[in-house]
Amino acid sequence: MSKTITSTNQQNDALFILIKSLSKSEKRQFNLYIGRLGGNVDAKFYALFKILEKQKNYDERAIIKSGIVSKQQLSNLKAHLYKQILTSLRLNPAHKNIRIQIREQLDFATVLYLKGLYKQSLKLLDKAKNMAIDSEEKNIAYEIVEFEKLIESQYITRSIHNRADALTVQAKELSQQNVITSKLSNLSLQLYGILLQKGYVRNDAELKKVDDYFFSKLPKYDFDKLGFREKLWLYKANLWHSFLTQNFLQSYKYANKWIDLFKNDSRTIYLHPVFYLKGMNYLLESLFFIKHYEKFKIEFKYLEQNIESQKIPNNSNTEILIFQYYYANKLHLHFLEGTFEEGEYLVAIITQKIENYRTLLDNHHIVVLYYKIACLYFGMGKNRECIAYLNKIIKSKNLHVAEDLQCFARVLSLIAHYESGLDYHLEVQFKDTYRFLLKMENLQEVQKEFISSIKTLGDVFPHQIKNEFKKIYNRLKTYENHPYEKRAFLYLDIMSWLESKIRNKSVAQIIQEKFQKIKH
Repeated sequence: MSKTITSTNQQNDALFILIKSLSKSEKRQFNLYIGRLGGNVDAKFYALFKILEKQKNYDERAIIKSGIVSKQQLSNLKAHLYKQILTSLRLNPAHKNIRIQIREQLDFATVLYLKGLYKQSLKLLDKAKNMAIDSEEKNIAYEIVEFEKLIESQYITRSIHNRADALTVQAKELSQQNVITSKLSNLSLQLYGILLQKGYVRNDAELKKVDDYFFSKLPKYDFDKLGFREKLWLYKANLWHSFLTQNFLQSYKYANKWIDLFKNDSRTIYLHPVFYLKGMNYLLESLFFIKHYEKFKIEFKYLEQNIESQKIPNNSNTEILIFQYYYANKLHLHFLEGTFEEGEYLVAIITQKIENYRTLLDNHHIVVLYYKIACLYFGMGKNRECIAYLNKIIKSKNLHVAEDLQCFARVLSLIAHYESGLDYHLEVQFKDTYRFLLKMENLQEVQKEFISSIKTLGDVFPHQIKNEFKKIYNRLKTYENHPYEKRAFLYLDIMSWLESKIRNKSVAQIIQEKFQKIKH
């Protein structure tokens, strides 16, 4: 496992972050790499490396004070060191994924071509091309075919009879497949951008707009001719469309098709680990939304087995994704079962890992985990701990794409303050929440109804309180299966909390009762 950074967000120097991300073996390899270069052990860039390696915080003054470099030369020296570290990492067997291996063969073939050794170059290109096609790296495969065509058109190699025709056909097929992939990946990215900027559809007009956009941009294709990569992007585009339109059953359908691609050919997990991990997360998230517990448990076990058996290559990228997706869905499992107390041990693990990965995680993913921890504490009845984690979200800055999360954090905070009997703080919360909600353009009816309802509870006599909760419950119940309002109940199980107040039971007990019904 790679060594990670435990510094603050102020340490944003790219070179410093890269050095601090190096594992012991990567540092050892860099030292050996420098030694092989000869005469470089005393070079300025290596001296800079040793200084930065020892620093706990990036300190430019200390570097200048060391005398190895002037302030004017520091930028160039840092750029040179950065390049040398990347070159060393590229040589590390742990980082030699299939794409790097193919590129390496392509580089060797280029060297042979420049030396006039055309047949040897073509032999390496053919090997690299087969690797690329076999691993669904069709963009590189097309690049290699174009290089082969260049050599064949310039020199009489007499390598294979009708070689020109074969290469032309292959180039055309790869080009068509790459066009389909590009259009589908563009559509997927654009839909994701819409989700980040505008959120889920809120009415029929927005639904029509998203549907029209999706179907107008969806390219024509022959499904039988699609390869792994084309199908992957097709499912991904459909998945984002279903998320945007809040059709979570469709989300499950396409996430399941996505993961089936990997199950049908286990090699692809190793070749495309990021796609696999993201697909598993979407599948588990969809199953959580539709409360399909048995399937969730099966798929989560499948993910665990692939992590434990090391079928997923271990690098910093996959390490972070595994952390995010594994623990988020581990919490989801406890939410489905209502076993909140049994999940409390996860808090210490998650918070420690957040600190370890802080400079490699964006703020959005951190606050998502904080919200889930807050929900865990709320389910346990530990409202003060719940409030503490919600405050981390409410006071967080630069959350341009997490307005929904901010809103639900404030609503849950109101409930937790009410449960804690913090009446003074509750009044402050109401004012802050109203101020925030006024700024939001996509406030849902559920949120409006709930906030106005809970505000009146302070004026209700104790003997009438249960009846008031029943009224709130009945008003919100009408929105539970509403196509544009149901999302609110996915972020926050308001109904279970209201039931707990009506029936004088804990939230955990109510959810456990519901879980038993789902299970049977």
